[in-house]
Amino acid sequence: MSQQVRAHMMLSLDGFGTGLNQSRERPFGSIDPQQLARWMFEDADNNRAEIDAIVDHGAFIMGRNMFAAPGPDVWEEEWKGWWGPNPPYHGPVFVLTHHARPPIEMEGGTTFHFITEGPEVALARARAVAGERDLAIAGGVTTLRNYLNAGAVDTLHLKISPLVAGQGERLWDGLTVTLEPIGARYTKFTTHLDYRVVHV
Repeated sequence: MSQQVRAHMMLSLDGFGTGLNQSRERPFGSIDPQQLARWMFEDADNNRAEIDAIVDHGAFIMGRNMFAAPGPDVWEEEWKGWWGPNPPYHGPVFVLTHHARPPIEMEGGTTFHFITEGPEVALARARAVAGERDLAIAGGVTTLRNYLNAGAVDTLHLKISPLVAGQGERLWDGLTVTLEPIGARYTKFTTHLDYRVVHV
């Protein structure tokens, strides 16, 4: 099978992946991450396949706000993002940003590359380094929606958590593609939904 572009995202019941007022202390803003990701923290054994699938790719793309909190134009050089010294990706991660920064090599083989030339360049670079492996659009919401609408994503895996966020970044707002259901599975704290992305 040819290389695929896959996407994984956690959403609230009303479709929000990030709340308002995101900050270094609150990476999901007004959404409680313990509730959104409870399925990972408290029921990992029953969700092991889905957890492993998130990072089983040859390369990753994420938006700047998924790497680090929004802030001034200048990077906080001493802070290397939310992911700790050994991020889970263990491969190249391309971060979309308007502000250049040298690559950051982390433990475990993760290297963050900061791409200022736009999403098409990030996608091309991710495809090249992934080789025969698939690549992932990791998020956040705006980044994923843009790649979906651009026709770049082949499959989408959603984890729907049983909470209502009410406000923030909602995946469905402005989405122009059709999602064809191809699978579903329920566990204690989430419902896993798989879609093939149909571009009309």
